[in-house]
Order: sequence, then structure tokens, then C-alpha cells
Amino acid sequence: MGGYIAIGVLVVLILILVVSCIHVVQQSKAYVVERLGSFSAVWGNGLHWKWPFIERVVKKISLKEQVADFDPQPVITKDNVTMQIDTVIYFQITDPKLYTYGVEYPMSAIENLTATTLRNIIGEMELDQSLTSRDVINAKMRSILDEATDPWGIKVNRVELKNILPPKEIQNAMEKQMKAERERRESILQAEGQKASQILVAEGEKQSAILRADAAKQARIMAAEAEAQSILKVQQAMADSLRMLNENAPNDQVIKLKALEAMQKMADGKATKIIIPSEIQGLAGLAASAKTLLENDAE
Repeated sequence: MGGYIAIGVLVVLILILVVSCIHVVQQSKAYVVERLGSFSAVWGNGLHWKWPFIERVVKKISLKEQVADFDPQPVITKDNVTMQIDTVIYFQITDPKLYTYGVEYPMSAIENLTATTLRNIIGEMELDQSLTSRDVINAKMRSILDEATDPWGIKVNRVELKNILPPKEIQNAMEKQMKAERERRESILQAEGQKASQILVAEGEKQSAILRADAAKQARIMAAEAEAQSILKVQQAMADSLRMLNENAPNDQVIKLKALEAMQKMADGKATKIIIPSEIQGLAGLAASAKTLLENDAE
């Protein structure tokens, strides 16, 4: 009976040992395996067999992109201003073997490397430049860290400056400067608004004056045209009258002179001097009806 129990226990132990030697590696995972203390293989996702007492899984590594948020680090700018800057690093393990055997405590190494790199970069910049050059700082740090971590099997995908905290007195001075700048811009905007308003008023007055002058000009032109039309009508009437007199009494010079004097007086009543055409000046006589009228007047 005792022998059966021993065999049963042995079988159970063998099953436990066999099961413990079967490993299923999940997606985005990698196992680093050693055989007799030396590196043997890197297991990818799937089912794997580990020889008992000979092989062992040294490290289980995630191949996903990871995020490391480091505590604020004191840095000094080129103009001797001390700031607190904390960084965030996005990295991915690309070589599990190098990550396992390349450096002791990889995360601590990355943190210290990040701090020293940040101090070197900020030390070459002044305060204002460091506050406005985050993209430049991020790009430089990513390039330096990615190159430095290659022997560790780590790829740095992105580096971000999470917070930049200058000293309190510097912050107060910057706030006063920003307030003064906003007030200056407000004054400029008000002055520009007043200038634009005055320009619009002046333009309006100019257009109004131009329109008034144009209206007066048009009125003078219309008055001159009306006066010219009136003069033309008078001249036409005189020409018609003289032509009739010439046709009816071509040889009576007295009647012709009297008619010319009467028509000249009529023209002078229009406040203009009528220039009689040459064909009218050569008329030879007056109308018979005008002669009879003048004879009765003489008697």
C-alpha cells in the first residue's frame, strides 16, 4: 500500500514538473532563457518547452511602448536661473537580450541619462529661449537618448517636457511683463481704432465736398446751357425776322435800319450781345408790313 502511495506521489510530482516546464508566451511579450547560466534564447509568443533544472526564464519583458514619468530635475540656464523641469519619455524595448544584459537597472539608467542630458541642453540656453523652445529641446533629447540607449536594446520614440517651473520671483516678473505687454497692445488697438475712425470721417467729408462741388458744377453747366439756348433762340428769331424783311422790302434802307435797332435793343434786354451773321448784315430790305407801321408812326 505504501508503495502505491509513493508511486502516486511520484507521478503527481512528475506531472507538476512537466506542467511547470511548459510555457505559453503571450502576444507582445518576450522571455529571456538561460541554459546552465548562459544565455540560450529569446522566446516569442507561442508554446515553449523548458528543460527542467537546466534552463530557466531569466526575465519576462513587455515589447509594448512604455511611458516613464520622471520627477522634476533642477537645471540652470545660461543666464544662471534655476528651474525645475520634469520629463516624460516614451520608449520601447526592441532587443530583449540587450535589455537584460546591457545595463543594470535600465530605468534608473534612463532617468539619470535624461537628467544629465537635460542639464546640458538647458545650460546652453537663456531663460526666455528655454521657455519658448520646447520642440527644439524635445528633439535634441530624443536624438541623444535614442543613440545612448541603443546598446541597451531600448528605442526612445518621444521625449516631452511636462512642466517648466521657474522660480517664484521670476514668475511674478513674467506676469508683470505680460500684463504690461497686454496693456500696451490695448493702447495700440485703441489708437488704431481712433485713427481709422478719423480717417473715415475725413474721407466722408472729402466725398461730401466733392459731391457738393460736382453738384454746383453741374448746376452752372445747366444754367450756361439754358442761357445759350435762350441766346440761340433770340438769334434765330432775329435771323427769321430779318429774312422776312429782306424778302418783303429789299430796297428800303430806313426800315431796315429801324428794324435792326429794334432787334438790337431786344438782344440787349437779354443781357447779351448778339452777333448777327454776315448773311443777315447783307439784307437789302425790310418787310412791307414793317414799312407801313413805321410810316404811320412818323405821321
